[in-house]
Amino acid sequence: MNRQQERERLLQTKSIKELQHRIGALDMVTVYYMEEPHDEMASRDICCALIPSNQIEQALSNVAWDLDYGMGWPSTVTYHRNGMKNVKYLRFGNDKGIEPLIVGNEEIAEEFRLFHRLDHDLERNQYIKTDKEGEDHVVAVIEPNQIEIRAQEIRQFLAIKEMYLAIQFCYLEYSPYTFEELELSEGANDHRDKLCRWNFHCADCRSIGEQGTYSRILGKRLIEPLPKSKSEFLGFSEDKKDYEDFIIGVDNDGDNVTHTCNPDKLANFFGANPEAPNYLTPVNFRKDVLNRYYDRPQKYKVSDGFLRCGAIWGIQIDNHHINKVCAWLGDLGRLPYGEQKHWRVHNIASASGVSTAFFRRQMLAKPTDSSRPEHMFQVRYGELQKACESHLGWQLLLPLGAGDQYHLQNIRVPSYDEQPDFDGLVLGLTKILIDSLNEEKLNTLIADENIQGSLSRLEAVLNTRDASNASEHIDFLRKLQRLRSSGSSHRKGHKYKMAISHFETEGSDLASVFENILRQAVAFLDYLINLVKQNRFRET
Repeated sequence: MNRQQERERLLQTKSIKELQHRIGALDMVTVYYMEEPHDEMASRDICCALIPSNQIEQALSNVAWDLDYGMGWPSTVTYHRNGMKNVKYLRFGNDKGIEPLIVGNEEIAEEFRLFHRLDHDLERNQYIKTDKEGEDHVVAVIEPNQIEIRAQEIRQFLAIKEMYLAIQFCYLEYSPYTFEELELSEGANDHRDKLCRWNFHCADCRSIGEQGTYSRILGKRLIEPLPKSKSEFLGFSEDKKDYEDFIIGVDNDGDNVTHTCNPDKLANFFGANPEAPNYLTPVNFRKDVLNRYYDRPQKYKVSDGFLRCGAIWGIQIDNHHINKVCAWLGDLGRLPYGEQKHWRVHNIASASGVSTAFFRRQMLAKPTDSSRPEHMFQVRYGELQKACESHLGWQLLLPLGAGDQYHLQNIRVPSYDEQPDFDGLVLGLTKILIDSLNEEKLNTLIADENIQGSLSRLEAVLNTRDASNASEHIDFLRKLQRLRSSGSSHRKGHKYKMAISHFETEGSDLASVFENILRQAVAFLDYLINLVKQNRFRET
């Protein structure tokens, strides 16, 4: 590096420009940085502090840091008054109202995490925020010696706290050149630019080290809060919600009748909006409206009668039909607008109303079991786990790992007659019922150690325990396994046609075939539950 470049580096022109640049809403702001002591030519340190709004001018009156590394912990102060000793508790270690955003060295304050309901991605060490539409956004990134937080979430937090965030900095640059060689002069200068204040100091350091010259920028930059109306926080936000119109029927001319789903514009049983449709007006949708939620099981959960997006939103649904899904008109208005638009795309007119199960639950408040095989499968699977825990102390079907858990959540009769959906569901069902068989425990229940394969081991156990109808269920599992092997794992040919023929009925499509498979799977789980409760799998 030549002398001119060294001079520019010592003047820290680039760093000063960075301090003055406008921070965008989606910019990641470095709120913590501690330089590793490996670079003898430069050092950068950044620490932050939350400053009450009424102390901003005081904070900008000097360049000294208001909160240093490792500060902000609860503490006490001892003082004497009238000869009496008094001890005062200080939540953040000071009595000025200054708070930490980063606690200790590399921990984001719990209040900030809870304020935005952030989820911690431990693998990437990131904090994730799920917005009203259910979309994920990276809000904070933690790396060794550095933490970055998105400006929008910082300013929303500041709005409700009625505080500013001070980004405190100290940048040092060293050079082997002298003042004369760099054409610099020794001295210090204070600067103030709106919400930024810093001191530039340049000095000879030959007397204290091997370098000839050093420069330092010390100061703070304040980030202002958003208006409270932009905070998205309950009670302060002024965001106006949009509402979709949904098809609720057909008129005498065959045209669709639509109406807004805004709950405030619907009738109810207490006299509101008597000329409008009732809040509990059924709205019909194609069954594939749920596919986007099945495809993202880590974010959404579709269960018997309910759809949920984490802790963000949820809606009661009537998913007890063969080829459609229903929901109440008013409940649709509780969804985020983006979700309403998705549901509107799949909205259809239908002469039939809600299912018997949904009606009994919703209108009569009577507990009612679903007759849909996907719901029955989930219930029976849970009952088997409980029965095994109670009667055996070990699981006959080993719980799925994190990477396979989605197979269980996605079990359903497919919406379309599509081969990829069918293959994926067969693969998932096989993993749940066959690949998850607890072979280690089954081995302890049979005398012949030469038996190979989980199904053969299960069959041997059932035969030695005189379990009736065992061959019927083992036969089902073997056919399911052949269907997976010949279809999902290999090119489809004669073997696949033979395998799927065992489950086909006259004129059946792939959706009907899988429904047939799923009902047999439910029967198999019922069979295992009864055997477990009869203590057929106990070690003798």
